[in-house]
Amino acid sequence: KTPGVRHATGIAGQSFVLNAFGSNFGSCFVNLDDYSKRRAASLSSDAIAASLRRQFADKVYDAVVAVFGPPPVRGVGRAGGFAIMVEDRGDAGPIALQGQTENLVQKGNEQPGLLGLFSVFRANVPQLHIEPDPRECMSKGVSLKDFSDTLQAYEGSLYVNDYNAFGRTWQVIIQAEAAFRDQPEDLAQLKVRSRGGAMVPLGALATVRQINGPLVLTRYNMYPAASMNGSAAAGISSAQAIDLMEQLAARELPRSMAYEWTDMSYLELMAGNTAMITFGFSVVMVFLMLAAQYESWSLPLAVILVVPMCILSAVIGVNLARMDINIFTQIGFVVLVGLASKNAVLIVEFAKRQREAGASPSAAALAACRLRLRPIVMTSFAFILGVVPLIVSYGAGAEMRRTLGTAVFSGMLGVTLFGIFLTPVFFLIVDRLGASPWFASRLARHAAARAIDVLTLRAPRRAAAHLLRLRGAGRAGQEVRASEGDGVSPPEPAPAPHS
Repeated sequence: KTPGVRHATGIAGQSFVLNAFGSNFGSCFVNLDDYSKRRAASLSSDAIAASLRRQFADKVYDAVVAVFGPPPVRGVGRAGGFAIMVEDRGDAGPIALQGQTENLVQKGNEQPGLLGLFSVFRANVPQLHIEPDPRECMSKGVSLKDFSDTLQAYEGSLYVNDYNAFGRTWQVIIQAEAAFRDQPEDLAQLKVRSRGGAMVPLGALATVRQINGPLVLTRYNMYPAASMNGSAAAGISSAQAIDLMEQLAARELPRSMAYEWTDMSYLELMAGNTAMITFGFSVVMVFLMLAAQYESWSLPLAVILVVPMCILSAVIGVNLARMDINIFTQIGFVVLVGLASKNAVLIVEFAKRQREAGASPSAAALAACRLRLRPIVMTSFAFILGVVPLIVSYGAGAEMRRTLGTAVFSGMLGVTLFGIFLTPVFFLIVDRLGASPWFASRLARHAAARAIDVLTLRAPRRAAAHLLRLRGAGRAGQEVRASEGDGVSPPEPAPAPHS
């Protein structure tokens, strides 16, 4: 009945989060309507999940119900958000492990940056303990294997074989009817065949008593552990949520217990901050490409100095939109490096030509600004307006496109406004530094020239050309020596023409 939900498929007795079976487990797959019917913000997947959480909290008192999306990468984890394992390293027991896990869940749900923390670990689940009597089994001619197989077939089902009928393949699975396996008293009425062919009831062979214990025994890195899942609130990145959970676990867990990350959270921590390292390498690559193209270190430096302004503008835009800095935002940062450098090149390259023609640095910068203002504004706003659909559009993957579009939109807007004024300043500063005594020295210029040769592969080309010349000279000497050894006199030179 929730708006936006097409239908739901419920599966009783199985937990997909724990990948375990239990009588008190249940899972439900909720399918949503098509995107064409969920244009409103109140019908987005996050809004529907929040609505379901409120309804379950208000109406369901006899169960713990958690709502979460699918994992971002199929096959890595069973639920979206983060996953953490609480480990009992001091052998405190399942009861203590459950108490610490529930305390961590309660404290985590009180944090403003965390959302939907839950754990399905229970240490005191009611269970039936069936203990066969070896003497009774031996006296009645029943083996313990037959005793176990009978319980498995009647209570847990048993696969027999397959057969084909009506154009389909059917499985034969035997199990007792539900009405005959609902109560503990039904176990005593089950019968097992003895060696003599008689049917012996299980009640005459075993005792049944009620106990409490953990339904699922989980071990993580050889320690008894309880899994806990959760997600980040709106505007909080996964890295920030992980930091909040680490601070909470360090504060709440005793010394005998520890925590470890698993699933996507573990992979995220293993990868570390590789996205920002990639961004740094992209800036260096753009700088080296410009240095190789223009065979100068000062021109690329004046161009690349505008990159921090575009990143600052992108971060401000993302914060104003109340979004988090995720992988798509970081991809937008890499895109902005090239776009910001493109605008700066239009000014710096023309200013360099004016400078080489004899104009003063300030006159060259002003002339470049006047000449390049129109193409910079036209190309920049063409791109800025082109990414507007990424920000305002809806549909599958809109949250990813919106984050990327917001970062690129705000970054390009900032670099267009600030780059026009700051790029000439950077050009003047770099030009003055290049004329300073330290950079204008003979040693510095020689080192810069050799570095440019290496970057543009000019030095290897020169070495190869020199090697070819040496090989050519060697072949010529060998030909002369070969002709002398054969006794053939070299041809006489032609007489000089008369003047």
